[in-house]
Amino acid sequence: MKYTTQVTINKPRNEVVQKMNNPENMKHWQRGLAGYEFTQGTPGAEGSKMQLHYKTGKREMTLTETIITNDFPDAFHATYDTKGVHNVQNNYFHEVDANTTKWVSESEFNFKGFEMKVIGFLMPGAFKKQSQKFLNDFKNFVEHGTSVENQ
Repeated sequence: MKYTTQVTINKPRNEVVQKMNNPENMKHWQRGLAGYEFTQGTPGAEGSKMQLHYKTGKREMTLTETIITNDFPDAFHATYDTKGVHNVQNNYFHEVDANTTKWVSESEFNFKGFEMKVIGFLMPGAFKKQSQKFLNDFKNFVEHGTSVENQ
């Protein structure tokens, strides 16, 4: 399953990328993030890995992020793996003008196992909706300082 989401952020690209490139900020725009830990390589460097721990209600999930390309301020590409799901994310940050940035995120999900393939087939809209929610929450954090932490 492939799709693209995007959001226009009313802040300069350097400010957007600075907030994006700081892992401490993830809790402010990724709902349910309970914590993270670097597990391999230099944080932020290509090939480095990080575990991301999420909790929503009674459901807990751990993702492994592997950085493929860190070419800020232009692009950031990574993979995210958890049981039954491999996600490739290609993120681009376009300078619209001196005070406006467009974040374009291309997502590709590959599902393993019967159960995950069924979920991916039956609920593709839920994945895209969640991706767009992350982008919108990031926009609100960058523009207004609004945090989703503890929501």
